[in-house]
Amino acid sequence: MWGKKMKRRKDLVVKALRPFGTSIFTEMTSLANAHGAVNLSQGFPDFDGPQKVKARAAEAIMAGPNQYAPSIGIPELRHAIARKMKRFYGSEVDPDEEITVTSGATEGLCATLLGILEPGDEVILLEPCFDTYAPISALAQARIRYVSLRLSDFSLHREDLAGAFNPKTKAIVINTPQNPCGKVFTMEELTFIASLCEKYDAYAISDEVYEHLVYDGRGHLTLLGVPGLRNRSFVISSTAKTLSMTGWKQGWVVAAPELSRAVRMSHQNIVFCGQSPLQKAVAFGIDSPDQYYTQLLADYTHRRKVLCDALQGLGFRVITPEGTYYVPVDITPLGFDDDLAFCRMLPEKAGVAAIPCSVFWENRGQGRNLVRFCFCKRDETLEEAIRRLRKWLS
Repeated sequence: MWGKKMKRRKDLVVKALRPFGTSIFTEMTSLANAHGAVNLSQGFPDFDGPQKVKARAAEAIMAGPNQYAPSIGIPELRHAIARKMKRFYGSEVDPDEEITVTSGATEGLCATLLGILEPGDEVILLEPCFDTYAPISALAQARIRYVSLRLSDFSLHREDLAGAFNPKTKAIVINTPQNPCGKVFTMEELTFIASLCEKYDAYAISDEVYEHLVYDGRGHLTLLGVPGLRNRSFVISSTAKTLSMTGWKQGWVVAAPELSRAVRMSHQNIVFCGQSPLQKAVAFGIDSPDQYYTQLLADYTHRRKVLCDALQGLGFRVITPEGTYYVPVDITPLGFDDDLAFCRMLPEKAGVAAIPCSVFWENRGQGRNLVRFCFCKRDETLEEAIRRLRKWLS
């Protein structure tokens, strides 16, 4: 039997995932590593979060027990998340019935979509959208309807959105602040979305991982605070960006009890539970004093200015982000018109890596003039990237 030549299958990848290929973040980070480039592509800091939070994790590991956590998350973390929702947004949340701890925000989104979508349901994605939203929706066998934000200012096309909603619409995914363009949705926009969800009995799913990185006096608006959405929204977040430890993968979903039941049924069959020691440390980190959150925003406000000013001076047309830690720039003033080719060339020629924004649209033609640089880096890292870009362009 072993001597016979086995017939090779054409493609073992499930049909739903074939159109999506390898993540652009994997590709660009690989190019950055291959060429020794400064990696301003994938959005992870080149510094760690608070020492006290790491110490809590180490203490929890040594103290034990290092066994399965409750599937919905340890009580300390769920109560800390409930306190956070009250502290920052005035939202009363039941830690036992309305909070599910997940393995990062991505797993939270996966558990939510797989928990509520039936084959043939429709889900609306607002473009540009993070590159995991569509593959997860496809795995759930949902039909995706894309609605593009205006390229000029990333505002919402109300007529286009209203036209996308129909009796088959099950959910809409909203990312605020939004990766990659840095948009922060307004209360007027969110209220309009809420009215459509009510009209068509649909759910709103929000990815709010950049909730504490909102600039220029704007305030983050969680879906739980939008009239009409308290009982038809799933609020997904994590501390990956807030505590600057993206590798810990500690996230959560906040939703009304019946909605949380759908998330939990799905979550328990994806990973079942997260890591107890990290959950204890994250609970401690969430309860950090106001000074920590204030300083976090001040530090990122400074980094945003450093990178935006430098890129503007180098000839890019900079779109100053309202939130997140990404700067989208237009490359056409420099004579380039294909973001993907530009980003594949940049690590070797300039020694800097970035992300082509067109991958965040279904139709690449809509964003092929835009490139995303991240500023979740130390000052010296940003300065070195700027120095390399200046040398290349000169």
